[in-house]
Amino acid sequence: MTQQIKTALVIGATGGIGGAVAKALLAHGWTVKALNRNPARAASGLAGVDWIKGDAMNSAEVVAAATGASLIVHAANPPGYKDWDKLLMPMMESSIAAARATGARILLPGNVYNYDPVRDPVVTETTPERPVSRKGRIRVAMERRLRESGVKTLIVRAGDFFGAGANSWFSQMATPGKPVRSVSYPGTRGVGHSWAYLPDLAETMVRLVEREADLDDHAVFNFGGTWFDRGEDMARAVLRVAERPERAIRGFIWPVVIAASPVVPLFREILEMRYLWKQPLRLDNAKLVAFLGAEPRTPLDQAVAVALEAQGSLPAEWPVTAPAGALAV
Repeated sequence: MTQQIKTALVIGATGGIGGAVAKALLAHGWTVKALNRNPARAASGLAGVDWIKGDAMNSAEVVAAATGASLIVHAANPPGYKDWDKLLMPMMESSIAAARATGARILLPGNVYNYDPVRDPVVTETTPERPVSRKGRIRVAMERRLRESGVKTLIVRAGDFFGAGANSWFSQMATPGKPVRSVSYPGTRGVGHSWAYLPDLAETMVRLVEREADLDDHAVFNFGGTWFDRGEDMARAVLRVAERPERAIRGFIWPVVIAASPVVPLFREILEMRYLWKQPLRLDNAKLVAFLGAEPRTPLDQAVAVALEAQGSLPAEWPVTAPAGALAV
């Protein structure tokens, strides 16, 4: 690779997946720029990045920040699903404008919202997109806009995130800042569920990006991650790592969420996605494995320990080993 194609702009680098991809790019020798409205504050949380002041809603600022980049990581994701219908498409348009100006490829972290788990419990890259939620329809519209934009794209689809910096269901299972006493599992017992450990997902994305010459202009891959035939086995892994008894698995506070949803916007947004905890939806990663040879995989207990330690749910003296990112199929 030349130096020119080793420069990336990350939008959303203070988030879980954006930060993980930025770290993986740095580890692979990339120059990483990141856009943020408060770069001085952002710089304290992620070293080695060239922070640039700007707003993802401002196309001119994104275009300027992307100068010299061959990759734009579009990981902008308003927390708590806030104003998705107002923010996601304009931010995508800013990245598209920057990609057109620079010739860069856009890397978009994808999810499973695009699909109907009842009709398609196992999803490949060619499975028809049949969203059953408002947020799913927004995600489908975003990806359609990318395909129609004429810029090069890479979408890597994954299940629920967990790992340092992830604002996800994992932190709802074990309360951040408190030692694990019990685990609140949101899913129906016996129903399968898919998880994506952020360092492994980010490593996968960078390995794909570094195969630029072999990628289609509009490339899509499924990241298999860790699949549990019984979703509650993730809760058991948390309890096992924290050395708590299995009887400490509790049900999630769905009755409270349902009752408060008319007046609590976040609860309405969470409730809309409950279907993903009641039906299995598995991502088939055969295409990814064939392309890369294997999918990066950190042993489950090690990944869970790192995630728990990062959110302050393990004692300080707990022996947590850094993620290995070992290859496994």
